[in-house]
Amino acid sequence: MRAIVLLFAAILLFACTPELNVEQPSLIPIPQQVEWKDGAFLLDSKVPLSFDTLFANEAEFLKAMVSESMQFSPVVGSFPKAMIAMTYNESLGAEEYLLKINEAGITISASDPAGMFYGVQTFRQFLPHNSGQDEILLPFVSIDDAPAFKHRGMLLDCCRHFMDPDFVKRYIDLLARFKMNVLHWHLTEDQGWRLAIDAYPDLTNVGAWRIEDSGERYGGFYTKNEVREIVAYAAERHVKVIPEIEMPGHSSAAIAAYPWLGCTGESIEVETEWGVFKDIYCAGNDSTIAFLETVLDEVMELFPSEIIHLGGDEAPKAHWEECDKCKKRIAEHGLKDAHELQSFFIQHFANYLKQHGRKAIGWDEILEGGLPEGAMVQSWRGMQGGIEAATAGRDVVMSPTSHAYFDYDVKSTDLAEVYHFQPVADSLDKEIAKHIIGGECNMWTEHAPQDKVDAKMFPRMLAMAEVLWTNQKVRNYDEFLNRVQGMYHYLDFLDVDYGPEGVPFTFESAIKNNGLEVIFNTSFQDGYLALENGVKMTSDTLFVTESFDQYIYAVRNGEKYGDSTQVSLSYHYGVGKPIVLQNGYSTYYTGGGDQALNDGVRGSFDFRDGHWQALTGNDMEIQIDLLEVQFITRLITSFYTYANAWIFMPLEVKFESSENGVDWSVLGVYRNELAEDDKRQEIVPIDLSLKGRNARYIRMTAKNRGVCPPWHDAPGEPAWLFCDELIIR
Repeated sequence: MRAIVLLFAAILLFACTPELNVEQPSLIPIPQQVEWKDGAFLLDSKVPLSFDTLFANEAEFLKAMVSESMQFSPVVGSFPKAMIAMTYNESLGAEEYLLKINEAGITISASDPAGMFYGVQTFRQFLPHNSGQDEILLPFVSIDDAPAFKHRGMLLDCCRHFMDPDFVKRYIDLLARFKMNVLHWHLTEDQGWRLAIDAYPDLTNVGAWRIEDSGERYGGFYTKNEVREIVAYAAERHVKVIPEIEMPGHSSAAIAAYPWLGCTGESIEVETEWGVFKDIYCAGNDSTIAFLETVLDEVMELFPSEIIHLGGDEAPKAHWEECDKCKKRIAEHGLKDAHELQSFFIQHFANYLKQHGRKAIGWDEILEGGLPEGAMVQSWRGMQGGIEAATAGRDVVMSPTSHAYFDYDVKSTDLAEVYHFQPVADSLDKEIAKHIIGGECNMWTEHAPQDKVDAKMFPRMLAMAEVLWTNQKVRNYDEFLNRVQGMYHYLDFLDVDYGPEGVPFTFESAIKNNGLEVIFNTSFQDGYLALENGVKMTSDTLFVTESFDQYIYAVRNGEKYGDSTQVSLSYHYGVGKPIVLQNGYSTYYTGGGDQALNDGVRGSFDFRDGHWQALTGNDMEIQIDLLEVQFITRLITSFYTYANAWIFMPLEVKFESSENGVDWSVLGVYRNELAEDDKRQEIVPIDLSLKGRNARYIRMTAKNRGVCPPWHDAPGEPAWLFCDELIIR
């Protein structure tokens, strides 16, 4: 029989009358089985705790938790009877726990420390938050709970923006509070190398710092002692830290430190821009292989995790295809092309990890050219890559951009979208489904320095925590949303600067009386909308007869709710008229559908705002029928350019008119005047003034460059073309 230690006089619980009912707490994630009962116990400072020695660490957490929540601190002592018991139950599975509050007291049971820890975290949500109270009523309840998935993670990108060690620990705490158990720590990137490596000090002397446009030297890195502290801190909270050492791509910072790691040997700077870059590790260079093996040796010394992430995503092959060493490697090993060379490269390091008792995981690009033996896959480009890997018998972590990318604004992925994420589709065969071990929410930080992370992560992380912990049949979004409202005071107590649940407001437009009637709808009650200058909008209806361009924000409970949103509207001859599209638009950037280019709504600087229509590879050709001959004096449109996102201006834009739809006249031709290698991110307007022309039909043809140009970091890949509206005046 295991020893029972009587630890302290922390809490007095005595049975109250069964008829007494108290408020039920907002539990997130909701347990698999919860049975609320009539009756309650009164909690004060006089009752002991007993715990099995297996759970000594978890007992310390319970002590600290009570002290944090209540007016009193736990008192150590021996007592004849324990009213809170942390007991061993060998019949329970991994991470499973039972929590009972009844006449006999409070009992938390588990077969392992992780299960006990999660029982304690659930109990934590029953307690007040720094209340100063010396007693509280706790409702009777019986909970039987265990996770739906064993991998419940968050990726934290500390490369685009360095995060303080204490901030990383804070997020480990937040993960643990909501039963998440993996911190996927992204430590190497184009914009910064964040991990001290003794054998290669310039990785942090040089690679950890970049020079911003302002001239500021920006960056930072984690010493080995800091990493050890963070890993130990996480282990105490049953959070596994999986480091990611990106290869072969996203390696500009390392190559800036040691130019011989790349194919050209040329000196480069640590990147200051976001995107995908063609300076990657040279797969044909034996010295590069030795470098990465040494790095992994030091990584394995720091991180006990069985799993090491090798990246493997977004690795342009342009330098490999021109590199004599890479060509030689391809020939020597009978590889078909550079894609198989990447597979060979990842396979080498997967085997290296395996030899040291570890396992590799990579993004779903590692499927290309052949999946390395034994490697796990993290699927981000949708779910299909993960399903393919699971079908091959490999373990998979799902984190598709559609549901799990928390760097995306709520316009793209709101709380409801995250909550309806299904890591395993209902239709998936059970033998395949068993290899999908869980999921992650990904916090990439290109546009989220440390002070912006909370608003990106919360409350969406609450949804991801419940998706990965609670079985789908138990979950209900409306009921979850109510619990989220009840959880906000807890987040306030934790100083979490959470963001909105979804888009604070939407608007719909309709043609009416030679104008656009625009109706705004907020996603909440008891609030209002305001213009950027602070002027309150007195009506939820706006009538636009020509144009409207303002930033609008929502106010909820007296405070700004969410970010300001640019609302840009134009009423013109073409709004709502029949339109013909010669080439299909992307399902990712529809702009709202077939009428997107003549619906009167213009796109903002955020090309994911839902108002840009885009296609790849093909030209954009549209024809609008004005239904009757009109006198045309002006044509206006806009295109988006952002080379790092593979979005380019059209090579030329031709405008034509016709009175009968058969005979066409050219009204004007715009030719791209931006420099060939211009990388600016901006909206480029095209404004064609005419002396006046009678026309019933207007046609615009925008010539796509087809593929990314040779100077680009992804030469030969399909180029995107983005347009927002063709305005006809």
